[in-house]
Amino acid sequence: MIKKPIQIQISNGLEARPVAMLVQVASQFESQIFVESGEKKVNAKSIMGMMTLGLDTGEKITVVAEGNDEEEAMTSIEKYLTSK
Repeated sequence: MIKKPIQIQISNGLEARPVAMLVQVASQFESQIFVESGEKKVNAKSIMGMMTLGLDTGEKITVVAEGNDEEEAMTSIEKYLTSK
């Protein structure tokens, strides 16, 4: 299991389209992937779950990946969330 804090750098935060893209990135991997923000923990492969977080640019989250391809998953998700 990998657990990593990440600061969101997407210019508009995680609105509908960026959330959909994040879910697509996460869904490419076999590993279980979760995003933690405050007291909430949601499945990164769930568009509805991710929308409930209402994340903005500059917010810090924790991404948790567990499974056979967890390292590749974490790298891809971090790259997406930190791209401007």
